[in-house]
This record gives sequence, C-alpha cells and structure tokens, in this order.
Amino acid sequence: MRFSDGARAPAATQPCTLRDHPDWHRGRARYWLWSIPVDCPAVLQRLQAARTCLGDWLHAPGARQAHITLFVCGFASPQPVHNDDIAPAMLEAQCHALAALRQPAFELHIGDLDSFTSAAFLAVQEHGHLDRLRDTLAGLAPEVRQAPYAPHLTVGLYRRAVARATWQQHTRALRDCPPLTLPVRELQLLSYAASEPQGALRIEARVALA
Repeated sequence: MRFSDGARAPAATQPCTLRDHPDWHRGRARYWLWSIPVDCPAVLQRLQAARTCLGDWLHAPGARQAHITLFVCGFASPQPVHNDDIAPAMLEAQCHALAALRQPAFELHIGDLDSFTSAAFLAVQEHGHLDRLRDTLAGLAPEVRQAPYAPHLTVGLYRRAVARATWQQHTRALRDCPPLTLPVRELQLLSYAASEPQGALRIEARVALA
C-alpha cells in the first residue's frame, strides 16, 4: 500500500534497519535484477529534491544508482536449490529473449512523490511497455516477488517513523508535479552484493532497444 491510496493507506512510515541479512542470502553472493537506468538530468534533479525534502527521515542513499526495477531474478546459482535461485543459463536466455523481442525505445513519465510504508518513491506512469517486457522475462523464469509489481523510482528507505498526515503536509510541494519524460533506450541486467543493502549496482548485461 501507498500513502496515495486514501482510506487504505498506511498510518505511518516504518523504519528500516540497514544491515546484513544472512538468513536471507544464506551465503549466496549476489542478487540479480532487470532494470531501467535513470540518467535524465531533470528526473535526477527531482529525485534529489525529494531526498532533500525528506531529509533525515531517510537513510542516506549509499552507493546505489538510480534505477527502475523491471523484474527481480534472484540469486544466480549454477545448481538452483531455493525458490529465489536462478540458473545463469536462464539469465542468458532472458537476454536473448529481450533482444529477439525488438522492443522499440519508449518513454516513461516520472510523477509525484509518494510513499510505501518503508520507502519513499517517485511515481512512474507507463502505457503497457513494461508489461510486455515483464511477460517475456516471466515466460522463462518466475519472478521473485512478495507484492504486486508497481513501477517506481525509489527515493530512499526510512530511518524514522513519520505519521502519514505529517508526511503529506511536509511534502505538499512535490505531490502535484507535472510529469517528466524519461527516455528508455536500453535495459540492464544488474547485480549487487547481497550483504550490502545499499551497495552499488553492477551492470552484467545490456539490451539495446530497437
């Protein structure tokens, strides 16, 4: 749920503890995902404005680059055992499938500041392109997901509990913004060190759009 959901919205933000979670990664080194890079200056400026607005309510963003998650793959494992493992051959097959799709370049629109319980984000509006790409990926391997997919650009994770009413009053200036255009010309397969919650993303493969 998100703060913009009206009567169903959370009552307050929920602080996150940034630490290693060995019970999650079980010694597996890197977590993999497909994403859309965010390198548009206007979008990055709005992202920074949102971080400035929320200030010390958020953890520092760390080394993680701005991106929009497209599809969560899981831990790359030569011999998958757990339900969040994926074989490297399957990641390669996803690369080939996306290339064969010949998806034309398209645009996303980055909108207002909103919030999930544990993370603030900028809303992402799209017109079916992401569904087509996600269906192609899901046709080869199931996604690792605990909640319905909602495209968004993460602003940051909360380090403090803040009442929804306080949050809404404080962020009013960023909740009625004209949408910004984000050109999408490539998809990136990324990984990050599972023991570093805010660690840098490493580009493992790129798929250029037609």
